[in-house]
Formats: sequence, structure tokens, C-alpha cells
Amino acid sequence: MSLRICSLDDLTPGEGLRIDSVSPPLAVFLTEEGTVHALDDTCTHQDASLAAGWVEDCRVECPLHESTFSLTTGDVDQPPAKRGVRAHTAEVRDGEVWVELSSAEPNLPPGVRLA
Repeated sequence: MSLRICSLDDLTPGEGLRIDSVSPPLAVFLTEEGTVHALDDTCTHQDASLAAGWVEDCRVECPLHESTFSLTTGDVDQPPAKRGVRAHTAEVRDGEVWVELSSAEPNLPPGVRLA
């Protein structure tokens, strides 16, 4: 199922936007190159919002302990996180961001539960 998440105008290049209307929340990113990506917003190491992280080279760095995650695959490549986050398929249609949510189970940090 594809969901309208936000307008492309709601996004700032190089930054993330947290979307709380789904569980777990999403982080939607617009890269400096103009591509849109969607990941689960919560770092798998500890409860931190990836939307508040730093975006560079199609990766986001967690603002808490500096683990980095691929915006395209959700894979983690820098500890302390050991598990990736779910990546979702994002596309822009008529200026609106649509996301197809992954059917995989989310990787949530210890103590964090789905709403």
C-alpha cells in the first residue's frame, strides 16, 4: 500500500523530516542531488531520531552516537548500531511524496515498542 506522506515542498535538501502518522515513525530525506528516501526514523542502537541526523553521500548519521545508515538500503556501516533500519520505497508524484512501506519487521532499539 502506497501512502501520501508529505509534499516535496515540505522537505529541505540535506535534511530529514520525521513523519509520526505511521508506526514506527518514518524519516524522509531529500538529498542535495534531489532524490527522496524513506527509512524508519529510530536508530537501532538507541532511541534517537534519524530525521535529526546529518545527511551526506546518501547516508544519514545518527545524532546520538554517530552510527551511519544508507538512505537507499537502510544498512548500517558504523557502530555502535549493529542492525540496519527498514528502507521504504519513496517516489515523487505531482509534487507529493508517496511511500510504499516495507513489509519487513522493524528493527527497534531495546525498550522501544510499536505504538
